[in-house]
Formats: sequence, structure tokens, C-alpha cells
Amino acid sequence: MKEFVYRGISFIELKKMSLTEFSKLLPARQRRSLTRGFTEQQKKLLSKAISANKGEYKKTIRTHCRDMIVIPDLVGNIIHIYDGKSFVAVNIIPEMLGHYLGEFVLTRKKVKHSAPGVGATKSSGAVAVK
Repeated sequence: MKEFVYRGISFIELKKMSLTEFSKLLPARQRRSLTRGFTEQQKKLLSKAISANKGEYKKTIRTHCRDMIVIPDLVGNIIHIYDGKSFVAVNIIPEMLGHYLGEFVLTRKKVKHSAPGVGATKSSGAVAVK
């Protein structure tokens, strides 16, 4: 199996890096978000993820925080992310580093069209309703 490398740096080295060093590897938008600091929700999510990695936090991690950037501390957890209706479980893997959590849970579902409803056309009003 091939070892994961992010911009020429192995995952083990990424885990040892400080957050400021890691942010220098990210694209501009993500780097700006990290340099501005975490919100209270993001701090809460991060502390739960770190304690879950240590084995101290046993509950499922649920969050509405879709704007959290995946950093090495989050990798290895299953985080339930809110999509506007329900929480969707996402396994955080190293390939997700630098992306937002919201990118992995879509808020809109694919439209599935079927037969028209009663009243949709003039002729459908004459059809008996089951």
C-alpha cells in the first residue's frame, strides 16, 4: 500500500508539525481561515476529536461546523456532519487534509422526477385518485 504524502511531506511528519507550519502548506483560503483562528464551535469540535484519538471521548462526534478545515488532529475519527436535515457519518482520512468538512456532505439531494401529481395537468384532474 502506498504511503500518504501531502505536498512532499509524510503524514507522520504532518502530525508533528505545529498548526502554523501546517497552514503554510495549504491553499490561500484555508491558510487565511487558520491564521484568523478557530471559532468556539471549531475549538469544541477539535477538543472532542483530540480526546477521541486518545480514547477518552467515547460518544459519537456530531457537528454543525461545516466550515472546519481538516487538520492532522482530526484524521482517524468518524465525525457526523449536519447536512441541513440529518447527521451524516464521515470517516476522516489523510486524503481529506486541507478540505472543509462541508465538502464531504452534500446539502442537496439529486432530484428524482416521477409521474406528475393530481392537478399538474388539465387531464390529471379527471383521473381517479387511488
